[in-house]
Amino acid sequence: MTELHASAGTGPGDAHFAVFTDREDAAAVARSFAHPGTRVLKHPSGRPWLVGKWDEAEAVTAYAGSAALAIIGCCPIDAAALERHAARLRDLAELDVLARSLPGSFHLVAALDGGLRVQGTASGLRLVFHAAVDGIRVAATRADILADTLGAAPDEQRLAVRLLWPVSYPLFETSLWREVTAVPPQDALIVGADGRSARHSRWWTPPEPVRTLADGAPLVREALTEAVDARTRQGGVVSCDLSGGLDSTSICFLADRSTAKVVASTWPGRDPADTDLYWAEQAAKRLPDVEHVVWDADASPLVYDDLLGIDDLLDEPTIGVMDRSRVLHHLPGMAARGSRLHLTGIGGDHVAWCSEAYYHRLLRTRPLFALRQLRGFRALWQWPLGAMVRALADSRPYGRWLADTAGHLRDPAPATVSTSLGWGMPPRLFDWVTPEAERMAKRALREAGATAMPLHPDRGMHADLEQIRSCTRIIRQWDRMAAKAGVPMASPFLDDRVIEASLAVRPSERVSPWQYKPLLTAAMRGIVPEACLRRANKAAASMDAAEGLRRHRADLLALWENSRLEQLGLVDGNALRQLAQRPSAPGLRDAILYSTIASEVWLRGLSPARTS
Repeated sequence: MTELHASAGTGPGDAHFAVFTDREDAAAVARSFAHPGTRVLKHPSGRPWLVGKWDEAEAVTAYAGSAALAIIGCCPIDAAALERHAARLRDLAELDVLARSLPGSFHLVAALDGGLRVQGTASGLRLVFHAAVDGIRVAATRADILADTLGAAPDEQRLAVRLLWPVSYPLFETSLWREVTAVPPQDALIVGADGRSARHSRWWTPPEPVRTLADGAPLVREALTEAVDARTRQGGVVSCDLSGGLDSTSICFLADRSTAKVVASTWPGRDPADTDLYWAEQAAKRLPDVEHVVWDADASPLVYDDLLGIDDLLDEPTIGVMDRSRVLHHLPGMAARGSRLHLTGIGGDHVAWCSEAYYHRLLRTRPLFALRQLRGFRALWQWPLGAMVRALADSRPYGRWLADTAGHLRDPAPATVSTSLGWGMPPRLFDWVTPEAERMAKRALREAGATAMPLHPDRGMHADLEQIRSCTRIIRQWDRMAAKAGVPMASPFLDDRVIEASLAVRPSERVSPWQYKPLLTAAMRGIVPEACLRRANKAAASMDAAEGLRRHRADLLALWENSRLEQLGLVDGNALRQLAQRPSAPGLRDAILYSTIASEVWLRGLSPARTS
């Protein structure tokens, strides 16, 4: 039932599409989404259902009576199994169970009795947006698909919010266009048979963290193994990052157990104190069937590389543009070695570790245990005692905390302990952001704070979920960039089933001042050799970032010439141009430019129709 209008020109990892109800007026709207190279998946009536671009290998579809199901992405389910689910479907709400059971990372789309259900992943790696187009409710996997059709321009207040560092939940999950609504990752979009009514329906909740490490580690191992198997089961050649860290090393050893040929890729750091190469070589020695490619450290792109040459179509600003060249640079080399997919260890820091903010609750429920651990954390991170006590005593609800941040946007950066034990890092604005942009950001924070609920009542779980969803906002853009570069990327740690298995383990056993990533270490024992499990740290790229600032000073200066943000009145272009001429200025190593650069690069990449 798939009609290919023209050569799709889209490989795995680059799927994007819009979804329509089975109506004549919806079919008329769908025609405006069909362009050369798009595919059309049809309703049984022959009207368009999905219109967009995807690779055939990513799509599984099934039809039974008035029900239709489509899975687009990575999921080890075949058409026959999906058809059995379609045949049993009587209510779109029944798909909650299916969505919570399948491994992989994918969009799930369903049609039943004229209604629609569209959902992405709880991780936020695959998102859903919707808008009214000529009165018809249209869903899409990218916000810009809808904005382009509507001829909408980005909202200045929402753009001002993106100049915050960092952007707090829920503001970073809002579309840049007021006409386009973002569906929270934990929700599915339900569109009525009338093609106009729409609502969000919650399908996912985080697990309660009650499992012991002993009980939870085998389940993490099983989920991560299944996530890697979902990518390697087709055989062929796959490549993997092998930084020497526990996350990427685990992915390499799991991939090596498959029928696929594995090529491991290591970028040594420029810093002489960086031990990544040593640990990567220790792993490679124990992977005799894996080809290990070690790149020249001095050939690695620096942070801020090629900012002026970025032409990727992004549906939101992303700080990922700072590292775009570093992330993509080795992919042509992997393609030359036959790789069809590149696996990363990204996300391991977010699911195998967890926030110390859990100790805000643990201090109240297990005070003696919590005090012992907190003394360890204080020694490890050199937390001042007074600041630690104040952070633990702060019991403001999330909405009030968020609204309160509006009054401190120009303050110095807060103490690390207050962000580690609190609701998160409060946002800041910097000297080059105009008073008008500040007023808009304050208004948005106060409006959000009036109604915002945390992702979980426990600020530790909230912090974990926020960090995961902040990470996937970057990775979803990198995945699109990688697919365009010729080798799609995949990050198995960010699959929903892996996240669930990890979050279900007690935080008291998942984060400890005495042991590095105890959950992943326990889960990988017997798969990753003990010698590789002993690493208890990770490298930092601060030297590469500092050198990038110096080397790309001219590019940063050019970026602020005819600045789009300046034209909108959101930044002081003279201040930014002066700053670009002194890249060693205090504070620049702390990534304070990232959000501003991300927004400027994004605006420059928009078509004139989307900024008018």
